Amino acid sequence: MTTYIDSLLRKPTTLNSSTEQPLAEKISHVRQLLREADGVLIGGGAGLSTAAGIRYDGDDFRREFREWINRYGITDLYSSGFYPFDTEEEYWACWARHIWFCRYRVDGLPLYRTLLKLVGGKDYFVFTTNVDAQFEKSGFNVDRIFACQGDYGMFQTESGRTKKLYPNEEMVRQMMAATRDCRIPTALIPRDPETGEKLVPNLRVDDRFVEDDHWYQQAERYQQFIEQHRGGRLVLLELGVGFNTPGIIRFSFEKMAVSYPHTALVRFNQEATPLVAGIKDLTVFDDCQKAEIILNS
Repeated sequence: MTTYIDSLLRKPTTLNSSTEQPLAEKISHVRQLLREADGVLIGGGAGLSTAAGIRYDGDDFRREFREWINRYGITDLYSSGFYPFDTEEEYWACWARHIWFCRYRVDGLPLYRTLLKLVGGKDYFVFTTNVDAQFEKSGFNVDRIFACQGDYGMFQTESGRTKKLYPNEEMVRQMMAATRDCRIPTALIPRDPETGEKLVPNLRVDDRFVEDDHWYQQAERYQQFIEQHRGGRLVLLELGVGFNTPGIIRFSFEKMAVSYPHTALVRFNQEATPLVAGIKDLTVFDDCQKAEIILNS
């Protein structure tokens, strides 16, 4: 797996620009691709959840984090994850609400459910860097989802030495209910019940990230899906993938679109991006927020 992940980080070097097509033509072409596809590989990035309604700096954030905004000057949920709190009690008061906001506050959102309707009758697989479980909550088969960067719904030990994950919903809700003055009681700081080691969110931030048995199982299923459809009519449906970790989805999808004989890449992204030369079938939509309308048309 290390060799494979390393290969994804090699950025393609030859770039060009795509030719613009009328929107109606692009929609018609994508619908035809999906009808004829042997397999659909969805690549879901942060922009997909933003487009679906989980905004890190919108009205919902300002309402739910008013105390933290006033006390610490936090401006958005993403930067709050790096705030240098003085105490663990403050850290966990903010992080419990952070996890709840992204993972437990909302059910599966309409855009994700539209995606499932679009590919549900096909052989599909989901490869995502998102940690909010929206694919799972929207009804996608959990065996067909590889969330390679972690899951807000899980804790791991701080050291990462214990290759075990701990479901955290009950702990998160207890911390939120007990939060006073932007702090939780010391007794609620999450710890490994067997060793007493501190727990942290299961998010890939350094080499202590825990890849448990399920992670490796899903990584293998992802590879099997790619190998199965390497020579067939494969549609790569890339949604909201930016340049925070482009080597994971964006560059690997581009590489497949160049290398595989009958593979088409469909990209939804608000950012104007350079494109790799040699992609045989490329369709770009420049507004991920309209993906639900486009895909449902």
